[in-house]
Amino acid sequence: MHIHSRNNVRVAGEGLATLVFAHGFGCDQTMWRYLEPQFRPHYRTVLFDLVGSGRSDLRAYDVRRHATLDGYADDLREVVDSVQGAGDGPVVCISHSVSAMSALLASIAEPDLFAAQVMLAPSPCYIDEPATGYRGGFTRADIDDLLRAMDSNYLGWSASMAPAIMGAPGQPALGLDLQNSFCRTDPVIARHFAQATFLSDHRAILPHNSTPALIVQCSDDFIAPPPVCEYLREMLPRSSLHVVENVGHCPHMSAPDASYRAIRHFLDGLHL
Repeated sequence: MHIHSRNNVRVAGEGLATLVFAHGFGCDQTMWRYLEPQFRPHYRTVLFDLVGSGRSDLRAYDVRRHATLDGYADDLREVVDSVQGAGDGPVVCISHSVSAMSALLASIAEPDLFAAQVMLAPSPCYIDEPATGYRGGFTRADIDDLLRAMDSNYLGWSASMAPAIMGAPGQPALGLDLQNSFCRTDPVIARHFAQATFLSDHRAILPHNSTPALIVQCSDDFIAPPPVCEYLREMLPRSSLHVVENVGHCPHMSAPDASYRAIRHFLDGLHL
């Protein structure tokens, strides 16, 4: 199966450097429509759908491969390889939420894959660990309740969770947009991906990353609260943190201009 068909890859823009956009849980590449076009005059851009999401080829979804984020990291590496030819310029991965950890895994497995990474609302571990003082934002009981709610009534879970995840109280249409995206996702695949996401713990790999990284954090985000991103900045070598004044977990949708300015400032400093 060709990678472009498997992941519904779309290439646009102009420039020597390539920006690869990796969306988060329950989403697809259309969620980048407020941010990605702003980069097209200066960069080549690549959009794709995670396997199991959007218009990806659902036949490629593998319960074993995609049981952990390593499978998504391998998919990402294949997407990058499929759009890069001999002599092509540097690649930067711009990832949202859980895909930030998939991109990190890909970068550690292949250190020359990315010239840099941009992580929007990332989290290496969602569950609190009182023994060490780590604050992920949720207890294990919270996550178990979330997964049970998805099992019992996925559409109802989507209707209640999407607006809360989106935030953006002054932009209710965005919450509905995210809800519709959740509802377009196969419930079995969504539940499997949720388990891979919310039960993952990638704190141990953070010091092994050698790629410059920008962490973009919303000032009010219950999925990836401020202590999580502060922990990431401390543990992730060559990283910097930019806080966007915004409510919610999706700054690329609810605060695209502020997100663009932060990312562009970071990219300009790299002199790609």
